[in-house]
Amino acid sequence: MLEVLSQGSWIHILWLLLVYGVGILHVVHALMHVRTSQGTVAWVVSLMSVPFVAIPLYWLLGRNRFSREVGGRREQDERLSRLTTDMEHRLRDLEVVIPGDNAFERAAEILGGLPFTRGNDLRVLIDGTDGFERIFHAIERSTKYICVNFYIVKNDRLGKRFQQALIDRARQGVRVYFLFDELGSHKLPDSYLQEMRDAGIQCHFFGVNRFWWSRLQINFRNHRKVLIADGDVAFIGGLNVGDEYLGRSRRFGPWRDTHLEMMGPLVQAVQRVFLEDWYWAAEEFPELCWEAGEQPANEVAAIIPTGPADPAESWQLLVAEAANTSRKRLWVTSPYFVPDSGVMTSLQAAAIRGVDVRVLIPERPDHLLVWLSAFAYYPSSIPYGIRIFRYTRGFLHQKVMLIDDRMASVGTANLDNRSFRLNFEITAFSPAKRFVGVISDMLEEDFTHAREVELKEFTQRPFWFRAACRAARLLAPIQ
Repeated sequence: MLEVLSQGSWIHILWLLLVYGVGILHVVHALMHVRTSQGTVAWVVSLMSVPFVAIPLYWLLGRNRFSREVGGRREQDERLSRLTTDMEHRLRDLEVVIPGDNAFERAAEILGGLPFTRGNDLRVLIDGTDGFERIFHAIERSTKYICVNFYIVKNDRLGKRFQQALIDRARQGVRVYFLFDELGSHKLPDSYLQEMRDAGIQCHFFGVNRFWWSRLQINFRNHRKVLIADGDVAFIGGLNVGDEYLGRSRRFGPWRDTHLEMMGPLVQAVQRVFLEDWYWAAEEFPELCWEAGEQPANEVAAIIPTGPADPAESWQLLVAEAANTSRKRLWVTSPYFVPDSGVMTSLQAAAIRGVDVRVLIPERPDHLLVWLSAFAYYPSSIPYGIRIFRYTRGFLHQKVMLIDDRMASVGTANLDNRSFRLNFEITAFSPAKRFVGVISDMLEEDFTHAREVELKEFTQRPFWFRAACRAARLLAPIQ
């Protein structure tokens, strides 16, 4: 029988053996490196059944750890280590001792690597008009440097105004460091960047690296939204640079978002996060001020950076710990509700023991898959006492959390797999009474513009819709 096989047949057989052999090697890699059991099973099955399709997809989407060779050079660079260590020592001088029974604060410090400090001044910025008014004010007052890192920057009215504001300061001798995510800002034209470079602004996108194979790791995103002026004031939150964030989009209408302005030691913590991101993209160190001046408001707060370079799934653990330590209420807002099993179990347990667990998400979608996925979580949420609300007054994009009356946060992280495992995020947590009160009042107002959903909105839908939601949920790891 072997004699009747043509040369072409032999080549075909050898080719299949090679492909399946490579598939087996990828299976081994998936077994060793994919973080979730669900993801591991999905990749093993696909790599062995359809390796021709699964192998290239695995290179693009399969890895959820930003390897040290790709994104963790800070451990190999002594100067970066000295800078970050020195900054952390300065923060430790202002560190607040966490009482032994404050489990969430201890967990946040361990996962974020930065302490809760005193001497901060926090200002909650509600929606884009207020947020960008303060951002442009900080830009105009800057005299030394401006650090910028946004996931999305658009070449529209707001984007051009933002560009011109940075150019004006650069022409006045202010150093401007402009960092953006390559995929999030993929529509940003080269001419936009060239105009800034011509004015002396240093521009880099986060996807730059020195290795050909790491160019395929498109699943990782720098989802942070950061602006720092002179080391005196910093901003983080949900706002990107685009007209829709000012409510100018015909598709979305009013845009509900929350940003945070900070002064005090928190600014240095935000700078530390920016320093590492900039070093990764530019392979150089920006000249920054590292004096952590205390503010009269004297509010306690911490910056918690999270991302795929962390040893653990830091944001997932923080959300779960927030649910585990809550006693009265846990209110979370996010444009996406695609929790993994660990977070869902913690939310269920909190609701069962009587905690007022509320999740506020948009009524209208911006991404169809994650919008459909949220419906599939109704049966595992509502019967357990988790209350889901849909915001009806435009599009909701804020990322805010309120834990009892003792802790609140504003940041960039969502309740989805991307923020849990794939995106670089940054969040500010504070137990300051004034800050928590502002967040509480803000969310109370948001709930007056939302409707509480019922289980029947999923169970009584047509079969094709429920099937689409279940299918979308299966794709949660890559949404």
